[in-house]
Amino acid sequence: MRRLLLVFAVVAALGPAVAIYAVSAAGAPAADGKLFATVGPGYTISLVDSAGAPVTRLDPGTYDIEIDDRSAEHNFHLIGPGPVSAGTEIAFVGIRTITVTVVNGQYTFVCDEHAYDMIGQFTVGTGGGSTTTTTTTPSTGTKLVATVGPGYTISLKRGGRKVTTLKPGLYTIVVRDRAAIHNFRLIGPGVNKATGIAFVGTKTWRLRLKAGLHRFRCDPHRTMMRGSFRVR
Repeated sequence: MRRLLLVFAVVAALGPAVAIYAVSAAGAPAADGKLFATVGPGYTISLVDSAGAPVTRLDPGTYDIEIDDRSAEHNFHLIGPGPVSAGTEIAFVGIRTITVTVVNGQYTFVCDEHAYDMIGQFTVGTGGGSTTTTTTTPSTGTKLVATVGPGYTISLKRGGRKVTTLKPGLYTIVVRDRAAIHNFRLIGPGVNKATGIAFVGTKTWRLRLKAGLHRFRCDPHRTMMRGSFRVR
């Protein structure tokens, strides 16, 4: 039986519950290895190799990833250099195999709807990677979620609530950039970090926030899409 290799490319900005993929069964390169992804039914996400070990580093090449998507409230979305942006839609439940070609760099896999809790990373090429993040319940702690777009909206939240004050310290900021006409920039004492305006997807920043006023904005629309908070 001919095995179909499904290759996916994001063709629309990711909404909170929508990911649109184009599907092709022809022209996929031969795979150098196979990986296995699982997402759901709880707040869990993972990527393992054929021996069941969490993926922390891969050699550059082409890989089949068999995704076991077990929940209609979650999805598996792999993002990284190449560019790679492939996975399942949030409403999808079942088994799907994608074929991706990865190059040197860091890759992130997330549930787009719950990116602040369901996220993992690995490195392709030399250097170490981080192990799979798996949680059973949403947590707040030092995780912040920044969202910009798809309309003229921008926000920074912790545990679903608007951030107004924070204590100094190390924070993980999951940036969900949903539109190619916007970006998210954070500016504060010792911090000036942004996504690209053309970028659509999810990035994770780990930043040490110092005492003082911090501002965030969309650079092209800074007069209407902006906010601020204090670290003290």
